[in-house]
Amino acid sequence: MWVLMYVFSYSISPAATNDKAEWRLLPTVVFQEFSNEERCRKAKATLEGSLSGAGAKLRIGLEDLKSLGKADPAQIIIAYNVECLPK
Repeated sequence: MWVLMYVFSYSISPAATNDKAEWRLLPTVVFQEFSNEERCRKAKATLEGSLSGAGAKLRIGLEDLKSLGKADPAQIIIAYNVECLPK
């Protein structure tokens, strides 16, 4: 038995919001069991690709806002870690 574990969190600096309040998502930890290592690693690759893609889209959106003088990609931190672990 294998367990896919991922941790995801993000925060946005106060300068990136209209009300100057800091937005922070506390780390989320998720576990999913798999019957074998291959299925776990496939899910890991898919999840990492999805999280990476989402972060890239967010950064592109922030680049657009930066060009208008409204935001900067440096104002957001996205962190994630995905692991397959034997149970």
